[in-house]
Amino acid sequence: MRILLVGAAGTLGSAVREALAERGHEVIGVGRTGGDLVCDVTDPEAVARLYAQAGPLDAVAVAAGDAVFKPLAELASEDFVATFRGKALGQLELVRQGARHIAATGSFTLVSGVLTEEPIVAGAAASAANGAVEAFVRAAAIELPPQRINAVSPTVAEESLAAYGPFFAGMEPVPAARVATAYVRSVEGAQTGQVYRVR
Repeated sequence: MRILLVGAAGTLGSAVREALAERGHEVIGVGRTGGDLVCDVTDPEAVARLYAQAGPLDAVAVAAGDAVFKPLAELASEDFVATFRGKALGQLELVRQGARHIAATGSFTLVSGVLTEEPIVAGAAASAANGAVEAFVRAAAIELPPQRINAVSPTVAEESLAAYGPFFAGMEPVPAARVATAYVRSVEGAQTGQVYRVR
């Protein structure tokens, strides 16, 4: 398959790219500042250019998303807007536009996260955005067939503990390679409307 992978250079994205490539897929990496293709997926016009540049695709997968982490009392409205744009709206736009560009039986794999169900202090904006992504996946799944859509919801990756560990006290991390197997399941499987939780 020919797969567009957003966030391919990140911790999770690198593991996903490796897992898919090992299975013989052609992976086109997308990053905000580098990669096979460069795109800020929070900009709808940039997403349109991305699909025009990418050519025929069998699947789109996302392994990136930005969120603001602050205590609720310190969150400004702009922080919520930035988090929804960075974590949810960019992914939704990739699907909205991508449905016209991927194969008739192609798939989308989005990313949410453990904070949907296991909230933490300073994570309210991220929890809300993750929940929006998962709700969208369930809703889009009834309109996209024969195309498919799923989400991967990982806990914190072992490789990211240095940066995010203090936020996830008491939560058991998982290797990014284990999270990547859920992407393989979504891309190569037959299910739709699912949230694959990796804990």
